[in-house]
Amino acid sequence: MMRMKNQAVATKGPEGFEYFYSQMWGPRWNSLKDSFTKKEEKAYRRNKWFSGEFIDSEELIAGVYAKGKVTESKDLKSHYVMDAASVIVARNLKPTPGSKVLDMCAAPGGKSLVLFEEMEGRGHLVLNELSRNRKERLRRVVSEYIPEEMRDIIDIRGFDGNKYGLNLKDEFDFVLLDAPCSGERHTLNDQKYLNMWSKKRTKNLAGLQYSLLCSALLTLKSGGEVLYSTCSISSLENDEVIAKVLKKRGDQVELVHDLDTFGFGEKTEYGIIFLPDKEGAIGPLYMCKLRKK
Repeated sequence: MMRMKNQAVATKGPEGFEYFYSQMWGPRWNSLKDSFTKKEEKAYRRNKWFSGEFIDSEELIAGVYAKGKVTESKDLKSHYVMDAASVIVARNLKPTPGSKVLDMCAAPGGKSLVLFEEMEGRGHLVLNELSRNRKERLRRVVSEYIPEEMRDIIDIRGFDGNKYGLNLKDEFDFVLLDAPCSGERHTLNDQKYLNMWSKKRTKNLAGLQYSLLCSALLTLKSGGEVLYSTCSISSLENDEVIAKVLKKRGDQVELVHDLDTFGFGEKTEYGIIFLPDKEGAIGPLYMCKLRKK
């Protein structure tokens, strides 16, 4: 009876969290856990459309981010604060100027700014966010970082990502899916969420991620590409989601092997993962790219 009780405890709450990830990562879990509790250093990505003077900037990764003071002009902000891995993920979608792009789970908006810059302000960029509050934050980011005269290519929507595959088939050239995930770094540092954690929840999230990814693939034109990403370290939410898509839809999609990590990250079976115990402030963040045949 005692053994059954221990098994039940190990599926939820702090004890379940510890057991689940220690089983998944083995001896490395201790260093990962330690890195999650350390203060995150923020990266400051330069706003290409800012016309004022940048102050005390030091390039840390060429073209990826600069670190320094954030300055503002009367109209636009000079830097956007975000994790460098998030910049790398967005840049790896590689949307071309004039293309039609969907950012399916766009808030808070940092990756959307990178996509807009990669598109050189030309084409059609759909920024989708289901949460009303997060959508308003996304709208503010667009107004604070993108010139008003260039915003006409941006369409901010608030739909369930699963609906896109049903209603907008063969519509987009590129899709970024930064999917809802377990976010273990945040969970570990918030006792409320740590108490709420359960193995069932991460399995449910994996199901949602698979559904959203299938929807993203349906919205793509033939030859279109989707970049899938999470801030989770759970293989259930990363490689196993990709494996399920390849198993069930392998005749429709293929892996794309052109990911640029800028010297960071570790290879997984299907993608790349950035982990803060090896990369300092970078991560956790997983990415994988698929192409629709």
